[in-house]
Amino acid sequence: MKARNPRTGQEDYEFAASSRDEIAAQAARLRDAQPAWEALGPDGRATILMRFADAMEAATQQIATTLTIDTGRGAVSWIEVQGAIGNIRRWASRGPDLFASLDRGPKASATPGVEIVTDYSAFPLFGAIAPWNFPVILSHIDAVPALMAGCAALVKPSEITPRFVEPMRDVLAQVPELPLAYVMGGADVGQALIEEVDYVCFTGSTATGRKVAEAAARKLIPANLELGGKDPMIITASADPEWAAGVALRSSIVATGQACQSIERIYVDSDIAEPFIDALVAGAEKVDITHPDPNAGHIGPFIFPPQAAKVQEQIDDAVAKGAEVRSGGTVEDLDGGQYLRPTILTGVTPDMLVMREETFGPVLPVTIYDEIENAIAQANDTEYGLSAAILAGSLEEAASLASRLDAGAISLQDGALTSMVGDAANQSRGTSGLGPSRMGDTGMTRFLREQAHIRQTGQPLPIDAYREGQAG
Repeated sequence: MKARNPRTGQEDYEFAASSRDEIAAQAARLRDAQPAWEALGPDGRATILMRFADAMEAATQQIATTLTIDTGRGAVSWIEVQGAIGNIRRWASRGPDLFASLDRGPKASATPGVEIVTDYSAFPLFGAIAPWNFPVILSHIDAVPALMAGCAALVKPSEITPRFVEPMRDVLAQVPELPLAYVMGGADVGQALIEEVDYVCFTGSTATGRKVAEAAARKLIPANLELGGKDPMIITASADPEWAAGVALRSSIVATGQACQSIERIYVDSDIAEPFIDALVAGAEKVDITHPDPNAGHIGPFIFPPQAAKVQEQIDDAVAKGAEVRSGGTVEDLDGGQYLRPTILTGVTPDMLVMREETFGPVLPVTIYDEIENAIAQANDTEYGLSAAILAGSLEEAASLASRLDAGAISLQDGALTSMVGDAANQSRGTSGLGPSRMGDTGMTRFLREQAHIRQTGQPLPIDAYREGQAG
């Protein structure tokens, strides 16, 4: 298979897709290794995960360099690698405490003479199907807590961004005890992975997530899905408009807006709308694309060309229906890479594609409201429910509105905090996902199966207790 360089448009990298037999062999090898891995106990596994983090940190240069080619992003790639390392260390530190806190009992049953003890064991083989927008972090964000829980882990990174796997395999070679492996390829490899594992996590589009859920259901295994979002931000009349504009801009366009938690809809009170929009447009015009110098500027190219076309379609649809482009607005093809400068849209209406469908690009549609009730209703008028944000004159005011938004996590006095905070549970709503949160403690405990040990402390019932004629 070949991979495209998002900065040049050239297919300049070739890799071998994993065959069905290779996937089965990897799965069998990991299954064979899993019992010994689980037998190490939480402390033993944590020690090896720390070695994994150390080895990855030593290879940061190699990983980040290939990730920069994969994604067309420089600084963000370095930040991503450091985030992945931090995630490993966080779970290695938190995992043993989580195991110690599990409620094992014994506790008395409602049935007289019986007590209950709960034992825990890991799903033997975990599988992940990862996306292209943050390839390193999202290939490991579920696999690492699964490993901490005692699972072996089989991961399929996106075939759109495969280059980082080579240095990661070199890292794994330094930690041979770690039952983690990668398989490479497209949708057929993802399907084969589901057929081999006991629990699957998928990160990506809602449409593909439905297919993963259906395949997992046929196999009768759990499926954890982290899917699309259309995150709203509400800005109240008491918020400082210039401050709010800066927060909104950053929360929307970092990584070219190619993040599920990016702010994609903005609702601003009419009292501050004019200075807010002016500040937002001024801020957007100061943002530079990273062309021609990849080491200068703020936002890079689209990683996946069809995504650029989709974003342009949404902008064109909005304009055709009466929206005004206040900055940006046109995808530019520069030396084979596709770029979009931050695009501010005003005069948007709920029927526009940019207000209904996930955008996944640096586009900020702004709606002006007069009543907070109307803003909340519009923010909740979506099939998605990943996360949201509120900016107000005080934290207290923002907090008073948070529970009224129908989303899994609400950023208060900031935006897109779910990309920075890993210990706050965020359970997706609507078509944004399925299953327990990957954040917070459930990030690990979801991979543990409970087993009830039901203890008879008295005398078991004799068969005569069920003799006919005894009742009444």
